[in-house]
Amino acid sequence: MSVLKEFREFAVKGNVVDMAVGIIIGAAFGKIVSSAVADVVTPPLGLLIGGIDFSGLAITLKGGDHPVVIAYGKFLQNVFDFTIQAFAIFLLVKGINMLRRKHEEQKAIDPPPPTKEEMLLTEIRDLLRNK
Repeated sequence: MSVLKEFREFAVKGNVVDMAVGIIIGAAFGKIVSSAVADVVTPPLGLLIGGIDFSGLAITLKGGDHPVVIAYGKFLQNVFDFTIQAFAIFLLVKGINMLRRKHEEQKAIDPPPPTKEEMLLTEIRDLLRNK
């Protein structure tokens, strides 16, 4: 089997295509979450905490022409940003799960009508029972 044929079989498998779609959708969803956090969640939080920005915090170990700096403030800011994003995703997933549960509860309350096959089998059962 040629390498080209093997590659084609690999590339068009359902799992590979599904994974590619998932990655593309995930990247687009990441942009939505980043925008929601940066444009909706962070501004009120910044107002609430007084606009604190940790990214300027650093320790200079060696000065001179090529200073050696430990920029721990950038790390702290990234941890803070991650926490906000993780909490925003948590709230989003929690909301989706709540809607899903309501939908499933509604489906349990209103069971779907029997299919034609089920109705036919019920009739057959009733006829056999009556004989």
